Amino acid sequence: MSEESAIRPVQGIPAPGPGTWRFDPAHTAIGFTARHLMVTRVRGRFARFDGAIEVAERPEDSRVEIRIEAASIETGAEQRDTHLRSPDFLDVERFPALEFRSSGLELAGGSRFLIHGDLTIRDVTRPVTLEAEYLGQVPDMAGGTKVAFVASTEIEREDWGLTWNVVFDTGALLVSKKVQIELEVQAVAATTEVAA
Repeated sequence: MSEESAIRPVQGIPAPGPGTWRFDPAHTAIGFTARHLMVTRVRGRFARFDGAIEVAERPEDSRVEIRIEAASIETGAEQRDTHLRSPDFLDVERFPALEFRSSGLELAGGSRFLIHGDLTIRDVTRPVTLEAEYLGQVPDMAGGTKVAFVASTEIEREDWGLTWNVVFDTGALLVSKKVQIELEVQAVAATTEVAA
């Protein structure tokens, strides 16, 4: 993919040209937020993942695929991370990966769009919609071009069988049922070497 064909206008906004754009893992973050005791936020991330964006001639026909190593979950607390990897939550020995595969893309005005797709956790697959925004292009150290996106969604973790909890006498839950998922992505053309 040449530098000239890497970017094109869509609805007056420079956008990635057709082709495959792969996540740059060193400059991409896949994180999540849940509430502890229904008040404070606990933030975490997944350290190992692969992702690709297949940009189509018609942007609406583009596809996104992401595979995340479940055991790479990190929240900054070793005991909590061990619990999250256990059968109470992700059960990483039986279900080593979380996966997202898009089923459609919907332009939402300007640089914003919706990514409809299926999220698989613990072999349970359910539809989700990511609210996304294209942040533009940036040069990389190898002389090529990177494109940047952000995306987010909220899920009810019990829909994927993540039902473990502690209920206090007040009715408060130890871990919120709702989980926010956030992605900050830099991607490079598949023919480009990823620079540090």
